Amino acid sequence: MSFDIVVIGAGPAGLCFTRSLAGSGLRVALVERQEEAALSAPADDGREIAITHHSRRLLRELGLWARLREEEIGTLRDAMVLDGDDRDGLMFRHGEAGTEQLGWLLSNHAIRRAAYEEVMALPEVERITGVRVEAVRTGNEGAEVVLGNGDTLRASLLVAADSRFSETRRAMGIAADMRDFGKTMLVLRMRHQVPHEQVAWEWFGHGQTLALLPLHDAHTSSVVLTLAPPAMRELLALDDAALEAALAERFGQRLGTMTVAGPRCTYPLVGVYAKRFVAERFALLGDAAVGMHPVTAHGFNFGLLGEDLLARELRAARAAGQSIAAPALLARYERRLRLATRPLYLATNALAGLYTDDRRPARALRKLALGAGARLSPFRRMVMSGLTAEHGGIPAPLRRLRPPRWV
Repeated sequence: MSFDIVVIGAGPAGLCFTRSLAGSGLRVALVERQEEAALSAPADDGREIAITHHSRRLLRELGLWARLREEEIGTLRDAMVLDGDDRDGLMFRHGEAGTEQLGWLLSNHAIRRAAYEEVMALPEVERITGVRVEAVRTGNEGAEVVLGNGDTLRASLLVAADSRFSETRRAMGIAADMRDFGKTMLVLRMRHQVPHEQVAWEWFGHGQTLALLPLHDAHTSSVVLTLAPPAMRELLALDDAALEAALAERFGQRLGTMTVAGPRCTYPLVGVYAKRFVAERFALLGDAAVGMHPVTAHGFNFGLLGEDLLARELRAARAAGQSIAAPALLARYERRLRLATRPLYLATNALAGLYTDDRRPARALRKLALGAGARLSPFRRMVMSGLTAEHGGIPAPLRRLRPPRWV
């Protein structure tokens, strides 16, 4: 079977990229090992995704935003960073950013559902589900993907969006910098007595990191707790009543009584940055290219940025009658995505390292850093601009060079 593009991975990044090519004249095969039923009605995986203003604009253009239900959209009005036993933390207020809110919170499974509904309506996309990829190869004549059912797909370009542990990336011989933080992250939706007032918390405690992500209901939030694996195993062994009491205690009773309102979901905390984003007739997308530590909430936002950059390049090449797999095209995509993501990836890892280090020098340094941030409004505005700006973190010279999205 022959296509213009084969996309491996029907997660949010792969789905949004496929949707971005609608009407371009490009024929796309979307390959996913999960069955169709799991994609059309994805299970609740507990994750809530912080969405920037730039990402919201992209989701609206793709038609996803209109498919979300009101209760699936939370408002991120302000954000607060706490350290240790602090009662007052470093506040990032929407007023300083000149906006009504810093961003939005969306359930990951809602994003996936909305994206798949959009892709299902595209006649130029063939969905190939419930099958594994056995082998991939690219060369002068094109790209080939061998499936577990014996079929072979041929295309001009192969795009991998199959997670930060991408098997396709490895099969193409692309190495990645991987930082295993040695922690396990529990994500759990909870109701709480004290309203969240649409304020997100990032709380670096001693031996733990806590996050509170405000959802649509004023008394319901997504709680994110990061612990060493042995401590996490002990916590997960508790029944709901004991877990509720334990989490209320970990939050210092600041939210009052807390009750479980969603599934317990755990994830290993690993950051990934591919050594290369492209190869011959091949490109990486989403977490397969850049898998962020969640502390700065830019993972899916970078995924949307990458799919937008690559889709623009491909649409422009198609409209001009040029090759969609030209080395120069892929090099531009890699350069722009790297310039937009590399600085924050490195800064995020440094921040996560500092704020999860409980040694006395590190604790003193982060107290100084938070104090300086609280006093310096230019610093706070710079951080908030990453959430509220419409350009999505692309340096100004590169924004002028971007091809139009709709050709």
